[in-house]
Amino acid sequence: MNSETNNNCIHCGADCGKIPVTWNDKKFCCNGCKTVYQLLNENKLYNYYQLEESPGIKVETTEFGNKYAFLDNEEVKQKLISFSESGISKVKFFIPVIHCASCIWLLENLKTLHKGIKYSFVNFTRKEVDVTFDESVISLRQVVELLSSIHYIPDLSQNPSEKNQEKHSYKKLLYKIGVAGFVFINVMTYSLPAYFNGEPLSDKLQHLFNILSYILVIPVAFYSGSDYYISAFKNLLKKNISIDLPIALGIIVLFLVSSYEVFFTGGPGYCDSLSGLIFFLLVGKWYQGKTYEALSFERNYKSYFPIAVTKINKQIEESILLEKIEVGDELIIRNKELIPADSELADGEGQIDYSFVTGESSPVVKKSGDFIYAGGRQMGGIIKVKVKKEVNQSHLTKLWNQDKTYKKPSDSLKSLSDKISRYFTLIVIAIAISGFAYWMFKGETRTAIFVFTAVLIVACPCALALSIPFTFGNTMRIFGKSGLYIKNTDVIEKLSHITAIVFDKTGTLTQPNKNKIEFTGSKLSKSETDAVFSLAKQSTHPLSNAVANSLEHAEYIKPEHFVEVAGRGIFGKVNKLEIKIGSEEYVSSRAPAEKVESSMVYVSINNKIAGYFTISNLYRNGIDSVLKSLQKQFKLFLISGDNNAEAQNLSEYFEGDKMHFNQKPGDKAELIQQLQQQGETILMTGDGLNDAGALMQSDVALTVADKVYHFAPASDAVMEAGQFQRLAKFISFTKTSLNIVKLSFTISFFYNIIGIAFAITGNLSPIVAAILMPISSVSVVAFATFATRLAGRVKL
Repeated sequence: MNSETNNNCIHCGADCGKIPVTWNDKKFCCNGCKTVYQLLNENKLYNYYQLEESPGIKVETTEFGNKYAFLDNEEVKQKLISFSESGISKVKFFIPVIHCASCIWLLENLKTLHKGIKYSFVNFTRKEVDVTFDESVISLRQVVELLSSIHYIPDLSQNPSEKNQEKHSYKKLLYKIGVAGFVFINVMTYSLPAYFNGEPLSDKLQHLFNILSYILVIPVAFYSGSDYYISAFKNLLKKNISIDLPIALGIIVLFLVSSYEVFFTGGPGYCDSLSGLIFFLLVGKWYQGKTYEALSFERNYKSYFPIAVTKINKQIEESILLEKIEVGDELIIRNKELIPADSELADGEGQIDYSFVTGESSPVVKKSGDFIYAGGRQMGGIIKVKVKKEVNQSHLTKLWNQDKTYKKPSDSLKSLSDKISRYFTLIVIAIAISGFAYWMFKGETRTAIFVFTAVLIVACPCALALSIPFTFGNTMRIFGKSGLYIKNTDVIEKLSHITAIVFDKTGTLTQPNKNKIEFTGSKLSKSETDAVFSLAKQSTHPLSNAVANSLEHAEYIKPEHFVEVAGRGIFGKVNKLEIKIGSEEYVSSRAPAEKVESSMVYVSINNKIAGYFTISNLYRNGIDSVLKSLQKQFKLFLISGDNNAEAQNLSEYFEGDKMHFNQKPGDKAELIQQLQQQGETILMTGDGLNDAGALMQSDVALTVADKVYHFAPASDAVMEAGQFQRLAKFISFTKTSLNIVKLSFTISFFYNIIGIAFAITGNLSPIVAAILMPISSVSVVAFATFATRLAGRVKL
């Protein structure tokens, strides 16, 4: 906070003037700042003021009146609200003024400013905020008024999707390039006599050309170069120093010196250099944008989650990829499976958990004919849904990325990049001033001005800042094409730092659909077999799938009720029979046998043990080479909810004290926590069903997915089961990506050192510096991109 001995606003840092607004002996520049300060203090959000020296944003006292009354209109609300269920709604706003860490912090803590806000998430690069709110407590209009009251005024002129479509529009930039190019050509024409060292023009005519050049360069300086001034000024107001500051300084110095020479000495000034500088800066900006667009690693819907869902085709179940789902298709959704597209419930009772979308965990009851939003998760028995809208995998990707439970990323590289960028501009300005002073002392005024401008222009930390997103972004794309789907770029750096890997056995090391199954016990009647089959069919657990597959000739009967107890088993009522399926302890209420040879699934009918299924595991292809390769690099652990039947088979890969069987979901999470306390960085691999707690506790959570649509919010990555044998290569490649980033850093440093060295000696003109600056950024980004692609081809 600012010291109370000065006259600065304690919230935003602005001068309070002669009559400051006061509260509790603290000074504020306006009632708006006082209001926000009171809000933050009432809600104990003191940490807000520790983010930056002056984190506050100046707030103007505004009586909104009926300004936002149109948001009470149902038709308008439907256009803005993307999700609304049981009074919980979700909306996305584009807020142009989002600019720093404190903006993100405050916007993601809106729930503390109003109890009606359930959750808010900021996408900093897009300047968007997703808000989930309770309409019974706060309306859409009031949400907008709340944001406006703290000076984060949403742009409601068009929705974010329309903005995204227009973000690649370069119309304004092209206009500015056109003006700068026209002026540059004409000014160069007027300057030709001077360049050829001749004097064919009289002094009066030359002076006229100088005046004309100056007049022409005014719109270039004030219109074409305006973005640099505005950006630099806004950042200075917030006490930030951006890369646009030295560029703006260079342009201003050239313009002021040109003004002085033209009006007071009759000289030509630097109009040619100034117009050329801005022209090439803008062309470079356009070129950068187009290049980055071409190298973009944005994920489209076809590049993500090519995992199958179950479709009913002429009464026959078949697995199809998400991208092949069409409007009108009927899909089967089992317990804990995600709804992949906006649909209508066709059969069964839906218990839809929208926590993935809203953060609210209470299931919403749906009946036949009710509408279900994509992203909801069925938490009961099998239901059939009819697809009403095309599947949108990018929508599911956004939900995954915005899941508030994801672990905070390791930010070592980002922190390094941010620290360097923070001081880079100050160092460059200091070098430019030193060079200017040196050449002025030697009496070389023109050289001093050129040195000052060239140093400011040629030095650029952009390549440094872009190395990480482009290298890791391309790594994500390479992984996606190879069957590994990463949540975000932070996961890649974390993967490169892991020291231990914890494997779940069932469905991860073993193949869930390829087992040898035998039933031991009294022979099941037709009705009992149908009941066991129908109940097992409800669950997505690998052992339940194995039981259901072994009874494939049984007839499906819809259960009267169904409950799944995570990590233990399932029970329900089918055809008037009470069925219980699961572990021995769960079904029989007795401790499991100490020595067993296979996984066993017990069955009780009407509270009497009917027998058990013996399931011999078949391990995934390549498990031997994968685990032996990983053994050399990491500590390997095994945790499983099953018995120790496979301990002997797995002892070759896991030491005795590193295998843990009969583990409940809570035990798995506790074990990972213990390993973390010992200093290990953990990668947890599981099937995403009963491992949610362990996945959330781990540093990196990897879900191995078979044909069933196992899309786990707790996971940081999803790997197609068929790519399991490449796990060691995937982890190794993250280290390669990290090395490429470090090499990109090195190249950027060398470029800046060499460029500044040439500029400070006076051997680099501002125009050439303006050409080199974007080329340097593009070259480093291109190196990072293509080096990653080449490494991907070689290693994967």
